Amino acid sequence: MEQFEYTFTVGMDRQAIDERLQTAEIGVLSLADGDDAYGIPLAYHWDGESFVFRLGDHPASDKMAFIDSTDRASFLVFEYRSPEDSWSVLATGRLRPLEQAESEALEAREGFIPLRLFGEAVADVEPRLFRLQVEALTGRMV
Repeated sequence: MEQFEYTFTVGMDRQAIDERLQTAEIGVLSLADGDDAYGIPLAYHWDGESFVFRLGDHPASDKMAFIDSTDRASFLVFEYRSPEDSWSVLATGRLRPLEQAESEALEAREGFIPLRLFGEAVADVEPRLFRLQVEALTGRMV
């Protein structure tokens, strides 16, 4: 269509993807429950094979209900500076809670950013770690 402008992108190799994921800090985790979708902005840790997220669990948590119903989740990390300077990495895979021992070790080692609360009392929120085991990873850039 002539009235639209286009920017052509190219694929990123694994090294370029890893470099971007090591330097970026935040992405969007997308979950689903049937026809309903739920997106959450999250900080992450990338170990080269999987993402680790820290989420706050509380009695009225929509995100925990969506996690329980999601078979395959997706996680998008991106940066847009201009039409000539942008990139994105999309990962899909299974999201699983970490065992207590692994969670404690990662909490101590990784230094997660502060957990963001939205009206919940601190005493009502339990931090939980989840791992997105990547099944597919795609990067695009200008």
